[in-house]
Amino acid sequence: MYKTYVVKEREIYRNIRDRSASLIDKLEERDRGTEDAVIKNITDYATKKITEKQFLDYYKEKNHGYRKILSKYMDEEFKKEGYDVATELKYNAIIVLPDSINLLKKPMNLYQTERPVTKIGLQTTGSWNTESSSINDDTKVYSRNEHFKIFTETNYQIVNIKQLVFRELALLILLCIFILGAVLWLFILTVKNLIKQQKQVEVLHNVVDNISHEFKTPIATLKIAAKSLNKDWNKENLPLVERQIQRLENLMKQLHDGESEGDVNVINSEDWTNFVEDLKFANPETNFIFENKTVDNLPFSKTDMETVVKNLCENSIKYGATQININVESSTKILLINVKDNGDGIAKAEQKNIFEKFYRIQNDNIHNTKGLGLGLFLIKNIVKKYNGNIDLQSESSKGSLFKIKLNHES
Repeated sequence: MYKTYVVKEREIYRNIRDRSASLIDKLEERDRGTEDAVIKNITDYATKKITEKQFLDYYKEKNHGYRKILSKYMDEEFKKEGYDVATELKYNAIIVLPDSINLLKKPMNLYQTERPVTKIGLQTTGSWNTESSSINDDTKVYSRNEHFKIFTETNYQIVNIKQLVFRELALLILLCIFILGAVLWLFILTVKNLIKQQKQVEVLHNVVDNISHEFKTPIATLKIAAKSLNKDWNKENLPLVERQIQRLENLMKQLHDGESEGDVNVINSEDWTNFVEDLKFANPETNFIFENKTVDNLPFSKTDMETVVKNLCENSIKYGATQININVESSTKILLINVKDNGDGIAKAEQKNIFEKFYRIQNDNIHNTKGLGLGLFLIKNIVKKYNGNIDLQSESSKGSLFKIKLNHES
């Protein structure tokens, strides 16, 4: 953008220089009749026929007389473009040859506009030679020849150059701002994505480390059932094994897809009892108190309801519960599930985060309690699926009570 600005500024100044040269030529042609007077003035000063003040006053009057004319030339020439041009033509030095004596102590303005040059935008320099001959009035013979070399300097300034350049580059400026904004936006997105990816990598490491623990309950149940079958044939263990195998399949589907495919969207009263019986079988050291007041053929996914009950109970067991009260009750268009335990409880500061995916309570138990942090997240999604709500009442060291209310159509 800066380079474009500089190039455009130089282009405008070159245009000013080329067109101004012809204007100054016109002024000099208009002044051609006094050229001999100019040379005579220089010669007289060089030969000390006039004083320095008389020499300088001549150019001051000349400059003042042509100032309005030059200003008018410039304003008319660049009126269409809207350029406010200031220019000046200086004599930097008048050298007497061959002695190389400079007649000027400082640069002298020959022509200038009424608008003064305060900051030079473009400068051109040049030089030209002239000579004069002196004739003796008595003898009519050339008495001496005077040779001069004059060094000139022309300065240009466009007072409103910034406004002009920015006006012509308005579209480019807007485009650059848009591109910079887009790059900044992409940069922010990239940083956010990198942070997100870093967090996901950390989560994946935790998943790899703890994946086996999510299947601890069904696997443990299957092992106990297998040992029981080896010792003593018990036909009641076969349905239990089938239920645990089915649960393993459903857990895997939930982990990958968030829901089980092909699940039957109906649950009977006996199914709730089976859920609790499986928990009792896998956790004989825990006292389960179960109260079932449901009817058959409730329009809920059996897998979803099993996930809700078992995840709540397994969480309670992980966090120190030795007794769990499970109450399931159905009424017209409403299903209530209450799970109460006497475990460690959940601190108030943690309760707003426990339903987030992969979230695990940050306390001293974190090293002793394994898990992915998926259990309550899955429960929250199931509750949301049935347009229900979940309420938690808990305090540290005083256990927890989860109240779930699900809506359904009769």
